[in-house]
Amino acid sequence: MNGLRDRRVPLTAAGVGAVVLAAALLVEMPSTALAAIAGVAAGLTAAVSLGVAAFRVTPRSGRRSAAWRWLAAGAVTWLAGVGMRPVVEGTPFAVTFADLLLLVGTVLLAIGCGLTVRRQAYGGSLLHYATNAYVSGASLFAILWVALLGPAYARAEEPITLVLPVICLFATCAVAPAVLSARPAGRGVGLAALAVLAATTVAEVATAIGRLTAAGGDAPAVTGVLAPAALLMLAAAPWACRDHAAPSRPAATAVLDVVPLALAAVATAVLVVRVLAGSPDPSVGVLPIVVGSTVLVLLAKVLVLALESAGMRGTLESGERRLIELAENAGDVVLVLDPDGVVREMGAGVEAMYGYRPQELVGRSIFDYVHSEDAPAVQTALRAMAAEDEPSAGGQSVCRMSCRVRAADGTWRPAESVATRHPREGDEDLVLISTRDVSDQVALRNEVAHLTFHDGVTGLPNRSYFEERTREVLARRGAGHTAVVFVDLDGFTGVNDSVGHAGGDYLLSQAARRLRAAVRADDTLARWGGDEFAVLMESGGSAGAGGSGGSGATDAQSAIDLAERLVRAVSAEPFRVADRDIALTASVGVAFAEDGVPSADLIRNADVATTRAKELGGRRVEVFAAHMHADVVRRLELAADLQRALLAGQFAVEYQPVVDLATSRVTAVEALVRWWRGGTFVPPRQFLGAAEDTGLIVPLSEWILREACREVAAWRASSWEIGLSLNLSSRQITAPRFVETVEQALAESGLPAGALTLEVIEEMLVEDAEEIIERLARLRALGVRLAIDDFGTGYASLALLRQLPVDIIKIDPSFVDGLGRDETLTLLTRTIVRLGHDLGLIVVAEGIERPEQLELLREMGCTRGQGYLVARPMAARGVDSLMRTSLSPLSPLQNTA
Repeated sequence: MNGLRDRRVPLTAAGVGAVVLAAALLVEMPSTALAAIAGVAAGLTAAVSLGVAAFRVTPRSGRRSAAWRWLAAGAVTWLAGVGMRPVVEGTPFAVTFADLLLLVGTVLLAIGCGLTVRRQAYGGSLLHYATNAYVSGASLFAILWVALLGPAYARAEEPITLVLPVICLFATCAVAPAVLSARPAGRGVGLAALAVLAATTVAEVATAIGRLTAAGGDAPAVTGVLAPAALLMLAAAPWACRDHAAPSRPAATAVLDVVPLALAAVATAVLVVRVLAGSPDPSVGVLPIVVGSTVLVLLAKVLVLALESAGMRGTLESGERRLIELAENAGDVVLVLDPDGVVREMGAGVEAMYGYRPQELVGRSIFDYVHSEDAPAVQTALRAMAAEDEPSAGGQSVCRMSCRVRAADGTWRPAESVATRHPREGDEDLVLISTRDVSDQVALRNEVAHLTFHDGVTGLPNRSYFEERTREVLARRGAGHTAVVFVDLDGFTGVNDSVGHAGGDYLLSQAARRLRAAVRADDTLARWGGDEFAVLMESGGSAGAGGSGGSGATDAQSAIDLAERLVRAVSAEPFRVADRDIALTASVGVAFAEDGVPSADLIRNADVATTRAKELGGRRVEVFAAHMHADVVRRLELAADLQRALLAGQFAVEYQPVVDLATSRVTAVEALVRWWRGGTFVPPRQFLGAAEDTGLIVPLSEWILREACREVAAWRASSWEIGLSLNLSSRQITAPRFVETVEQALAESGLPAGALTLEVIEEMLVEDAEEIIERLARLRALGVRLAIDDFGTGYASLALLRQLPVDIIKIDPSFVDGLGRDETLTLLTRTIVRLGHDLGLIVVAEGIERPEQLELLREMGCTRGQGYLVARPMAARGVDSLMRTSLSPLSPLQNTA
């Protein structure tokens, strides 16, 4: 047990000691000799057992090991005294050397007994502990004196000293409360040691009585073996008991605290009876001295307790005052209420915080100042605190409350309070409340919440709020006739570049005000992001200007009417930004909720419809249809296939010749991209839009540029003066390092810059004029030639010809297609050719497919042309064959070259 593995030897020794003790009882001998033999045997057994246990105990039990060493030392000293007692018997000394050894052994045993348990939880101070021990010992001595010692002392022939029994009695009284109040699992050795002290006390009292009555006669044999028997129990205790130091039990210590007072009362009663009986006191005042000293000790204890109580009360009151001052210095208002909410005390901080004088509030109900919506919760909390008995009984000792408090100026201010029970002597329990004004914190939280769910530019709800609101509406009302309307500002891309980001934000705020004026009061308008806005139109209610609620058809029409009003609101008049008028239009998409459709899908459908409206030219309303989503999915899948195809090298370049219409000589080739997906030809119109939207057009165009430059440079190395023409997209031109990419492709291939012609359409130059014209001008400075493709279909052709020095204009195929059929188109084509000649530009006609078109173009003086009649697009090996063939005047048979 506890690291003590071999118990047989000590327990066997204790058994042998018990046998020796029993044998000594059976043998007829004087009680002094019997006590000496039994005491030596038992003491030796106890000393050996405790010594072995003390040195084999685990290191973690240092206190227990020390206790056993003290007990072993006490047993050795005690057995020495008992063994010497027969030798010194009959000496003329009142106190013999054996008595001194017994006295020291008893003190050592008491110290070891006290160390077996922890310090007492009751008492709290050494003075309390000592006074209890003295009162108990003195009371027991008074009772013993009246009952036994006094009469024996009166009959004694000569007086003897009672120091040894008195010391044993007080030592026992000193350690008994500590051992008896310890936990049962931790007091085995302590109880055995206490039994030794008690048996020693009884034996010494019996020995003293025997000396008084018979002048050194023997005491009863039983009393001589009490202490040895207890020592044998002590010897076995470390090995037989699960003993460890344990904390005291408050309930037991509280009971033991009453024992000294009970003993003192019994002693007083015995003294009174003795006085009334008129019995003489042979001790010459011993009993009055003992009782008087006990009374003085009790009075001193009461006085000390009173002083301590007063000091604790003062400390408590001082702590309360300091707590209140600390709370008020921290900006809190401290008040004391009764359970009904009536103010008993009010801190001075209330005047600074709420504008009331403290005396105005004392005696009034706190609920006169708490908001009616918050009052029930506060009242319930106060009653709960008043009803609880003790915090350990399950009630709450501290309660936090939040409420709104009316200030003297009539405003309601948020407050947070902490309520605690506040016991008062001679009064019902009160409640101490510390209240803090949290108006600033609440305002800050509201501001943070507003910023979290609102857009900082327009002040409208943001995307997160709109998504959450849509979920709530659909969950509460079902699909019903709820609709989501998306608004996208057309042409906003160039606003930031023209007037700056601050100007763009100002325009967005103006657009938000216009849209807010167009929607219904119960609809939710939010900024979705960028230049997009979203409207959640809930079912029911009026439809604003001219709309009404009602049937499903009416609600659907109301949504359409709202969408059209939003388009008109944006485009009704230009936006005034930085002293400039900026005209914008809007593309609007509408999606109606259906049963089972999640809110995210409803929002997505509206966005898809908006994208469709933009693709159709903008400034229009589109209602979502299922095929729109299918188209979007196909475009996404196509974009993924494009990326894989670019990595797998599935693209090829074909070249369409551009010929001199007068000589039929091939002067240039236009590079065209072709995609063979799994052996299937994918028309360019099906994938170039997706490549432009996803940005894959940039790496794809760079690959086409390098490949075409390499091929044309090789043909030119074969003494064939031929040029290269490439179409550019807006995203490609605005890509980072675009000019450097073209320059690098020319350098790597060895193609002269003058042999490369880059084509752009007029719409690109109108939308992003400044940036695109600047980059094209840098290319023009390198020697690269520029061409305007689809000339005549744009918005500002003449202005562009003046701003950007171009070399070639290409007539749109729609003009060529009308030659010989439509006089107007023929006239426009003739005008474009003449304009090009006048400006010194090369004019190229695209889409020549019929002989009459070719003849008219030659007659107009158009110098170059391309189309299926001239030559179809062909792979590089077809161009090689074309190089080796001398072309004669064009005929339909040569179109297959």
